[in-house]
Amino acid sequence: MFETLRQSLKTGVVTTSYPQTPPEVSSRARGKPEIDWANWKDARPAAAICPTAAIEFLDQDATRTAALDLGKCIFCGLCAEVDTTIRMTNQCELSTRRRAGLKLSAKYRLNPDGTHERLLDGPPGAGHESVEALGRQLESRIHAVLGHSLHIREVDAGSCNGCEVEIHGLNSPVYDLERFGIHFVASPRHADMLLVTGPVTRNMELALRKTYEATPEPRLVVAVGACGCSGGIFGVNYK
Repeated sequence: MFETLRQSLKTGVVTTSYPQTPPEVSSRARGKPEIDWANWKDARPAAAICPTAAIEFLDQDATRTAALDLGKCIFCGLCAEVDTTIRMTNQCELSTRRRAGLKLSAKYRLNPDGTHERLLDGPPGAGHESVEALGRQLESRIHAVLGHSLHIREVDAGSCNGCEVEIHGLNSPVYDLERFGIHFVASPRHADMLLVTGPVTRNMELALRKTYEATPEPRLVVAVGACGCSGGIFGVNYK
């Protein structure tokens, strides 16, 4: 025990100051794709190679509406390999209040050969609220609705465990999620919110429903990852 205490004192505080400061993300980390919408000449190659249909388009009356759905994107980078106007970033902040907030779209006038002549209407600029501001709003809302800190029951509904690695990291000394008054609990009867990962497989559908019904009201449900939001690489889920 004394050796553990000695090592702890020697190591010191390792908890990050995020979200007060920007996240410390490796430059080699792969985050969301970024499209140069104004110079995007053709959505077809990226849409054809995307394994989850995260990039889609619809042609009508010599115009094309092209969309990037980050709720489907698995950050594989194939779109960036076939289109130089798309690049992979290391941006990891993708949470949103509603599913529609993960979808970006733009409208183009088309050339006769199906390429983009010019951009008619692009996605809104980066005017999103900061994580810190959203965190303050969330904390205020939690106490207004629940009257206490947020208790979460995580449910693996058939995931590959990639999201579980990230969730487990939130409870580590580095991120220390409990400093924000957010706690993970072992039973849905003690939970205010279900954190669902995976595409919800048929074998887990009943278990998830029972877990939801065992959670007292008012209850919240949050989907994590592309699989939880859209089915991801596994296909359509029970969204």
